[in-house]
Amino acid sequence: MPRAPLPPRASAASRLRRSAGALSTAATAGMEEQLPWFSELSAQDRSWVGVIVQAGVQNFVEWYAAGGPTLGTPQGGTELAATVFGAAPRALAGVITLQQTVDLVRLSIDVVEASVDDVLEGEDAEAVHAAILRYAREVAFATAEVYARAAEARGAWDARLEALVVDAVLRAETDETLLSRASALGWRARGEACVVIGRVPAQRSEADLFEHARHLARALDLDALCAVQGDRLVLLLGGAHDPRAAGTALLDVFDPGSPVVVGPPVADLAEAQHSARIAQAAYRVAPGWPDAPRPVLADELLPERVLGGDGHARRHLVEEVYLPLVGSGEAVETLHAYLEGPRSIEAAARALFVHANTVRYRLRRITELTGHDPTTHRGGLALQLALILGRQAGR
Repeated sequence: MPRAPLPPRASAASRLRRSAGALSTAATAGMEEQLPWFSELSAQDRSWVGVIVQAGVQNFVEWYAAGGPTLGTPQGGTELAATVFGAAPRALAGVITLQQTVDLVRLSIDVVEASVDDVLEGEDAEAVHAAILRYAREVAFATAEVYARAAEARGAWDARLEALVVDAVLRAETDETLLSRASALGWRARGEACVVIGRVPAQRSEADLFEHARHLARALDLDALCAVQGDRLVLLLGGAHDPRAAGTALLDVFDPGSPVVVGPPVADLAEAQHSARIAQAAYRVAPGWPDAPRPVLADELLPERVLGGDGHARRHLVEEVYLPLVGSGEAVETLHAYLEGPRSIEAAARALFVHANTVRYRLRRITELTGHDPTTHRGGLALQLALILGRQAGR
């Protein structure tokens, strides 16, 4: 008894199945001829691309056989992405760009469509051409989903890695691993680095905050790594040859009106822990100077840091301020006479039995030696603390 003829769609699908291998081979050959980047891939990556093309053609044939164009959307985007792209490793999304994938899909569809007329005739060919257009749209959506998911996963991983790098700097755990992680995040290791700390602004997401900080940093050709720790926003800046200017340019990312402290510049990322330690100590005591500039350098908060129990600040005042004064002749005597009196140059000159211009010269010399001007309130406070600490240390 003769076998009943297949329905038109089933007959066309059967012929497409028999030709699927040839269609895949034709699409791969077209890539080698028309896509220059394809031949530059490694043999393994070219093989994975071939697997994707073969899966796409096979999936189209099965979808068409199941009545694809008349059954609504052929597959959900996730399902189609899994069917077509699931055979290839996820790492392939990092080898082939989205634009290259679009070119790959477009060329594959063009080759398959051009080959249909060699396999089918008449109404069957017309129906398959229409189905290819519908299927191509769905593959395009699936492609976009694959890359969107890859970008989302990469972004989440980068955020975790960035937080680890900043946290390691704050905890003084810098090593080769940290430098490697920072490099993976785009840190260019271009010289001086510093840490900036302020309060997190209300009603702004971390992603938005970090993107804004990076945008402002790029405008100054700075590297920027960001992290939120409690209510603090910590920025690690690279290439910050002028820390105050860098901190000023990034003020918009911090809570308005709250202190913003800039740590001292250090040679590179490997030394950033020192800037972080000083910036953290200064940030804790910054409320002690309500009229401080914004941003304020950590070294401008030396008096507050000393009163807050910061041992590094105490040593700095002794070694970097008091001892240079001791080695500079009459500097200590002149400073004592000026600070302990009414802070009048003439009164200090009378106490020292010297001319007022001599006192002026010595005070200018003190400013040059220490970076603190004894004739200003803040400078005088730092110098007075340096005298007290130096004498207490017996040095």
